[in-house]
Amino acid sequence: HPHGQIWASHSLPNEPAREQLAQADWRSLRSRCLLCAYMTLERDSAQRLVADNPFWLAVVPFWAVWPFETMVLPKRHLTALDDLDDEEKDGLADILQQVTIRYDNLFETPFPYSMGFHQRPTDGLPHLEWHMHAHFYPPLLRSATVRKFMVGYEMLGTPQRDITPETAAKRLRDLSSVHYSV
Repeated sequence: HPHGQIWASHSLPNEPAREQLAQADWRSLRSRCLLCAYMTLERDSAQRLVADNPFWLAVVPFWAVWPFETMVLPKRHLTALDDLDDEEKDGLADILQQVTIRYDNLFETPFPYSMGFHQRPTDGLPHLEWHMHAHFYPPLLRSATVRKFMVGYEMLGTPQRDITPETAAKRLRDLSSVHYSV
């Protein structure tokens, strides 16, 4: 694809490795899925909800570092993309369109982002602790023309958010799902 890349590796990269540990620990302690429990919390509060459809949910997670970071989760417990049925595939296309149009509509300009799926490791084990999901990391923008830079303490200590996850989600949620240029 001319606008994207697929990256893969033979070992589990740092971010998915941390997610693997958290999801495995949660499941071993509670005998249920961490992200299923988190999704229930987000659906009940709806404060960080950006968009949803019958099969998928997009939220600004409470731990988000980037101002308009989102996470997309299937509503059914799935461990990887190859678990999707046809309706869930169509629902995934719909939720990705809802999120990306809202990104462009946010500042009424094409809005670049990095997006990737995290799913079960490919070591042949079932990894029932895994709940596949996608992360969207947009650039650090305060407006269409003003960028936020992370330096010093934010890079080496703790990132500081300009807005709360709830405010970011509300701004994205309140945007039209019709692209601004239409």
